[in-house]
Amino acid sequence: MSSPTRPPKTEPEAPRVLRIEVAPKSMLAAVVILAGCWLLLHLLPLLLVLVAALMLVGTLTPTIEWLEGRGMRRGLAITVVFTVFFLATVLLLTLTLPALGTQGASLIRQEPVFRERLAVFLEQSRGTAPFAKSLRNIHYEVLAMAWGERAFAFSTQLLKGLAYGVSAIFLALYFVIDRDRLRGGLFAVVPRAQHLRLSRILMNLETIVGGYIRGQMITSLFMAGFAFLLLTAFQVPNALSLAVLAGVADILPYVGGLITIAPMMLAAMPQGWVVTLAVVALMLAYEEFESRVLIPRIYGRALRLPSSVVLFALLAGGLLLGITGALLALPVAAAILMFVEELRIQLPGETEQPEDVELRKDDDRNEQEYLRRAEGMPAEQAAAVAVEITDERKEEKAAAIQAELAKEPEAPK
Repeated sequence: MSSPTRPPKTEPEAPRVLRIEVAPKSMLAAVVILAGCWLLLHLLPLLLVLVAALMLVGTLTPTIEWLEGRGMRRGLAITVVFTVFFLATVLLLTLTLPALGTQGASLIRQEPVFRERLAVFLEQSRGTAPFAKSLRNIHYEVLAMAWGERAFAFSTQLLKGLAYGVSAIFLALYFVIDRDRLRGGLFAVVPRAQHLRLSRILMNLETIVGGYIRGQMITSLFMAGFAFLLLTAFQVPNALSLAVLAGVADILPYVGGLITIAPMMLAAMPQGWVVTLAVVALMLAYEEFESRVLIPRIYGRALRLPSSVVLFALLAGGLLLGITGALLALPVAAAILMFVEELRIQLPGETEQPEDVELRKDDDRNEQEYLRRAEGMPAEQAAAVAVEITDERKEEKAAAIQAELAKEPEAPK
């Protein structure tokens, strides 16, 4: 009887080794990205100054060009616009700061009386009576030391912000004066085939900044008007200066409301608790109405942003960079959307439409015309030609839209 055959012994397989090799270009790109992020974090204040200067340029340039169109020389138009801007800023500060200083000093003198009134009011209820005792036992020495340190830190930040603001104004003035040479330098580093697209992007950025500033002016005027009518109706002193402060503070989303309500409450206290509570309640109601209704509608139309995007951009900007982020959130969101449209970036899940094909063909025709007209020109003159073609196409598109609207039949009455 034969013995069963055994299978031959096999050598154990050697363990597989997974090797990950990073290409030198990838390593270099990672180093450059990290270095860029580090540099961006350290130069963030300077970057914000640059952004503020560009926003100021986009705000004042339409007025300068309007004066130029009326026959005024460019140098004189720049002088007039920046002088008016400076005088308006000084006038706003003159109207608000003295009145607020007077009211603050008056409040400090009357603080013991207000504190005693509040303590008496709290004593009327068994649940709030312990707070009245704590209110009477406040030690001013401890509070003064704590607030003194905070006030010093706040004053330092305020002076730093003022210096950045002045730097932004002078940088904007330089940008406006040396517009042609700066624009020529920008076009010199961009390939000629992209000059026309760059011109459209710059024009759209100017429109976005102008829309943002117009929207901010509308909401600030509404806030100032409502505050003036409210304070006048309740006979609160210094209604005009407080209304101007409300309009200026409204520039700061969400935080501006708190800055506005506090001095109004203090100014209304001599009129009694009923008037004070009414002023605070109505201002809070208007703040809610502005943040939920006015801001999404006004900024949404000016910047062509949906209401949900407006609210999300304000929240995201405030969380990332605080007040500065909230101020820049809307124009940045509108600029990103504009870049996606102008660069013809096809988003995931989006299919190309016939209108997109026509836009690409129109872009190609305009680029060919630009290359023909700007052939052999230096960058500064070529930039002027690109701006001229962009203006012509914008006027043609506006005329076509007006013609389409004129052809539509009137709705039956």
